[in-house]
Amino acid sequence: MASLLERVGILISANLHALVTSAMKANSMAVVDEYIRRVEDNLEALEDAAATVGGQVKTLKRKHDEYRAKAEGLDRDIDLFLQQNKEQLAIAAQSRYNTFKQLADSYQQQYLAQEAEYQKLLDARLKLEAKLTEIRQQRVELQAKLELARSKETTHKAVQSVGDVAVVTDGLGAMGEEIQRRLDRATAQAEIDASRLDSQMSEVLEEHAIKSQIEERRRRLGLGS
Repeated sequence: MASLLERVGILISANLHALVTSAMKANSMAVVDEYIRRVEDNLEALEDAAATVGGQVKTLKRKHDEYRAKAEGLDRDIDLFLQQNKEQLAIAAQSRYNTFKQLADSYQQQYLAQEAEYQKLLDARLKLEAKLTEIRQQRVELQAKLELARSKETTHKAVQSVGDVAVVTDGLGAMGEEIQRRLDRATAQAEIDASRLDSQMSEVLEEHAIKSQIEERRRRLGLGS
């Protein structure tokens, strides 16, 4: 019984704020759920113990009442026997009275002690139930905070991803501009090359025309080639 009350006392005195902080740091409800499980288990043990001790209190008190009633009856009989000068009966009744009185006192001590233990169990049960209610409420709040934190982390990752895409897009844009610059330069160079070829072709054609004219003149003049 003492060990049970000690365990319950530890659970009652537990720092719930520290439990919640630990859960937040670990980003997990495990530590809080473990505490709740232990409280529930010990509540069940308290209820069983309280029922057992409460039953013992009722039994012991019933025994006390029974022997006290017998002792009170004998007490009256002793007076009656003495009044009737029945000393032997009075002596026998006194002996039985002493036994019943002793038993009644013993049962009274036992039931009072058990009743005190019973009250301790009931008090511990009430305090532990209050603690359980409190941590369950905090668990709901903690779960909401963790979900909000996870949501914000997801949003942050999404924003980072968009930023990464923007960097890649900017890089692709710069690459496209560089390619376009190279293409423009190649086009310009091609135009220069084409104009040079046109010039060369014009020169060749002009030279060929001149030569043809000279030959025509030679034939007309009757000169040899």
